[in-house]
Amino acid sequence: MMNDNIADLIRPEIQQLSSYHVADASGLIKLDAMENPYDWDADFTQAWLESLQNAHLNRYPDPTGQKLKQQLYDTMQIPQDLEVILGNGSDELIQMLAMAVNKPDAVILAPEPSFVMYKHIAKMLGMRYVGVPLVEGQFNLDMFAMLEAIDTYRPALTFIAYPNNPTGNVFAQADIEDIIDCSSGLVVVDEAYSPFTDHSFLHCIEKYPNLLVMRTVSKLGLAGLRLGYLVGSKPWLEQIDKIRLPYNINTLSQLSASFALEHYEVFQQQTQQIRQDRADLVQKLSAMPKLKVWEQTEANFILFRVDNAVEVHASLKQQGVLIKCLHGAHPALEQCLRVTVGTESENQAFLDALQQAI
Repeated sequence: MMNDNIADLIRPEIQQLSSYHVADASGLIKLDAMENPYDWDADFTQAWLESLQNAHLNRYPDPTGQKLKQQLYDTMQIPQDLEVILGNGSDELIQMLAMAVNKPDAVILAPEPSFVMYKHIAKMLGMRYVGVPLVEGQFNLDMFAMLEAIDTYRPALTFIAYPNNPTGNVFAQADIEDIIDCSSGLVVVDEAYSPFTDHSFLHCIEKYPNLLVMRTVSKLGLAGLRLGYLVGSKPWLEQIDKIRLPYNINTLSQLSASFALEHYEVFQQQTQQIRQDRADLVQKLSAMPKLKVWEQTEANFILFRVDNAVEVHASLKQQGVLIKCLHGAHPALEQCLRVTVGTESENQAFLDALQQAI
């Protein structure tokens, strides 16, 4: 009887979805999820804990996170005439955007392969999703296909990850500008990996009325806080904000993020170190004859191809190193693996294990 109720009550597209899978990393060197590998030292941790002492957990949090938002304006150099919405990670912001435009026949469009949540959330909400393949090999935008798809489907939302996940490359700015110009719907440039690149569309929002920029502090080194933010013109974000659930950013997350932004230079030093280590890791991977490495990454991870991705992934795990196997995720990612840039010792452990695995 219970199974009959599930089949009757749960929408078919939900029944067909798979839950987002997170691999168990217990006891492993964790290089699978694009996290900042650096923990806080004892003094920094103590200062953070002291900043939480006056938290009023019996009260609801600031509903809009005004203090935290102002710190984001100042730290990230967001123009003051733009609006900011906070989200429980980028995922909640993607969901809010999709819900806001979800009219009958509304389409979400994105190049592929890219961040899986664009498609997952579209399917979850019963929306039509259109994926446009990137140019095979280099993973650049296929502009003929993109503009044709925009003209055909008139998407309500187009997501452009910049840099792209899982390929790591940044698309040509002129190509993205053409997409914005040709779109009647919203174009969201997802800058989740902004700490690791010098490219951004943040200061183009005032030029393009239908452009929004989405970011997160997860890759910066605060993945445990689940804090994302959306930047755009006030008229658009006033509408999007109506979808946001009350008190979506809890008190401890607001206070912790505020503390971190007060010490932003610590995270800048870490991300600069990750950039340097990324270049070193790319060089060493590229020197391995059995690998095809996508060297033009501007994120904190590297995509590479081997002859037998599943076996190599399993061997690495057996040796105590967890990276991401993308084989089977998309046809363009056949035999591909993705490794997050870790600490110097973690990177070396990965390289040693990879030598054994291949």
